[in-house]
Amino acid sequence: MNASGPFAGLTVEAARRALAAQLRAKGIESPDLDARLLIGAALGLDHTGLATQASRLITDREETTIVSFAQRRMTHEPVARILGHKEFWGLDLQLSDATLVPRPDTETIVAAALDVFAGNAGATKALRIADIGTGSGAILLALLSELADATGVGTDISITALATAELNANRLGLAGRASFVQCNYAAALSGPFDLIVSNPPYIRSAEIAFLDGDVRGHDPHLALDGGADGLDAYRAITPQAAALLAPDGVLIFEVGHDQCAQVSALMRAAGLTLSSSPKADLGGIHRAVLGRKTAF
Repeated sequence: MNASGPFAGLTVEAARRALAAQLRAKGIESPDLDARLLIGAALGLDHTGLATQASRLITDREETTIVSFAQRRMTHEPVARILGHKEFWGLDLQLSDATLVPRPDTETIVAAALDVFAGNAGATKALRIADIGTGSGAILLALLSELADATGVGTDISITALATAELNANRLGLAGRASFVQCNYAAALSGPFDLIVSNPPYIRSAEIAFLDGDVRGHDPHLALDGGADGLDAYRAITPQAAALLAPDGVLIFEVGHDQCAQVSALMRAAGLTLSSSPKADLGGIHRAVLGRKTAF
């Protein structure tokens, strides 16, 4: 064994505990979970494997990987960035430097859309969906996984992000129903769409410097910066979306914790009807705002 390494001579379980202690000492918020995920990835073991192999000694190669992972996490690089993938709506999504790490709050958008379309007449027709600023493709692919007859298009200004989204669509067997287009928001799209979803950049420019290091230092700036008041993307997307929606079509935005009223006003100004209450995330924050294009 490599006697000089911090995890040398340890069992799998002892290495997990040692890594958790290191992360805790550095102020990492979820040291036990992160240690389990990182040790599991370094050793190629799932939760069950970690338990069944808890008493075996780690190898030199495994220790080298654990040390590398530990060093990266202690600089507040997110676990998802270290591992290169993240679970969202039960789907395993690959990430890249050009994509946000999908967050549980964003699943509120998927749930809101399914509340509108699943289980009613809307689910029986071939819905056409647009995901504006798709990133990893998380929202679009989650919806396609639930709505078997739907097709969708995701847009992004980043070619790298779109390549990541296409990779995820292929890996999940959804490539036949998903396409991806490079453009600024919805500029290259042609309607009509039954559903338009978007998690746009909405952080106020001056607040980016005060975000958690996991976000500030590792998520792409373009996917965070919403301008001076955080509303620049909503101002651009809302009129585009209103023009692209089919009659009775729905636009759903993810919004910041204090932006619900302002984004609702932008929707009304674009002629959309707020026929549903905003949907709250698990923390009770209004996270999804819905506007409907009235059918005449």
